[in-house]
Amino acid sequence: MNNNHLFSSYDKLPSTWDEMYCDSKKFRAQYEGFIEYLKNTSPEKLTKKEDLSKQLFMSQGVTFTVYNDNEGIEKIFPFDIVPRIITAPEWDKIEKGIKQRLKALNLFIKDIYNEQFIIKDGIIPADLIYSCPNFLREMKGVKVPYDVYVHISGVDLIRNNDGEFYVLEDNLRTPSGVSYMLENREISKRLFPGVLPKSHVRSVSNYPNLLYKKLKELSDLPNPNIVLLTPGIYNSAYYEHTTLARLMGIELVEGTDLVVKNHFVYMKTTNGLKQVDIIYRRVDDDYLDPLEFNAKSVLGVAGIMAAYRKGNVNIVNAPGTGIADDKAIYIYVPDMIKYYLNEEPLLKNIDTYQLGKPDELEYVTKNIRDMVIKKTDGSGGYGMLMGHEASDEEIKDYLDNVKKKPANFIAQPILRLSTAPCYINGQLSPRCIDLRPFALAGKDGIDICPGGLTRVALKKGSLVVNSSQGGGSKDTWVLE
Repeated sequence: MNNNHLFSSYDKLPSTWDEMYCDSKKFRAQYEGFIEYLKNTSPEKLTKKEDLSKQLFMSQGVTFTVYNDNEGIEKIFPFDIVPRIITAPEWDKIEKGIKQRLKALNLFIKDIYNEQFIIKDGIIPADLIYSCPNFLREMKGVKVPYDVYVHISGVDLIRNNDGEFYVLEDNLRTPSGVSYMLENREISKRLFPGVLPKSHVRSVSNYPNLLYKKLKELSDLPNPNIVLLTPGIYNSAYYEHTTLARLMGIELVEGTDLVVKNHFVYMKTTNGLKQVDIIYRRVDDDYLDPLEFNAKSVLGVAGIMAAYRKGNVNIVNAPGTGIADDKAIYIYVPDMIKYYLNEEPLLKNIDTYQLGKPDELEYVTKNIRDMVIKKTDGSGGYGMLMGHEASDEEIKDYLDNVKKKPANFIAQPILRLSTAPCYINGQLSPRCIDLRPFALAGKDGIDICPGGLTRVALKKGSLVVNSSQGGGSKDTWVLE
């Protein structure tokens, strides 16, 4: 049986890097094993596998939440059965680049909340730091264990049409998506049981153990009490919170389950109060402590920041890390790498324009059709303007909004995201993708899980991969 028609109708996009095809109709070497499998599997069987993947996601309750959808809030996370395959040398470069970047970002956060050498030396303007909504004055001078501020990060990468990986953004506050990476792999094992070992795909299933080990290292106690603090069942990533707590064997708690007494944090249990040593929080800074931040917050714990400053509890990631993943600060990361590490950046940034600078705003306005404009503190694909898709009226309204506070916006050229084959309606079809590898930092350095979340823009021709905007994901195979 030969399934060649799957490939004959594959419509490779012009001037775009395709993960499966070289320029000609030649396959890239890393895909050959999987292509062989596809060629020998009937379309009926592939469609059955696709149906099975949907059933598995449904039965596992793998959902995410969309807040502005009339069809109801809980959605199954769309999954494409064809994996994205990355070679060992490509991964090596990604890994080294992310480690370098996180080292510099960590040093930057420490510096900003302490001596501020980078401002004094004129590398970053002071007003950019102080006007940033993610800069927490409450963190000035706070001693952080092992000087690690960012323990868990998800750095978004895209591959441009030159074949190089570029950093799209640094997610350093409460990065999400790792549960989908783990679930995607479990489903791949069910769908292609023989193919993974044959292809020598590196495992990702050790992530929860590694995360637990990194959290545990933060305390001198032999068995510290670690909890995962969730905003609750209405949070879009609640599935992930429950999954990670279960896989690490730690308690999942909400703000109401914790209380602060004499600058120590305790968890309420049926046997009375139990001291908490480490909190992996999935609650944003603003809601963490109603005594210091948003007074109306019911998601956090009153007094938790005072306990943290005294060193009586550890919070992961450290409060205030958002200063380093603000989109206006992103522009300066290559300078940070040179400044703190005296090295050239291994992963490039995307050209980024600060709309607070009049000449850059003028340039972006003139070239608006080739630009994407984002809020500096935005996330999830919300509040963006894609110049090539917007109507004249939408552009005018958006720019009027930008001109009120131009410093709150950045612009980037619209990139040719690389495409990967997706199994859609019984055919292989190219769709744009990005990659979010997950890195864990601790006292012994940085570990990066060999894989990550490959997000897919499932709408034909779309560049927006966020699940909140109709994107899906696929398993990411890193070869040995």
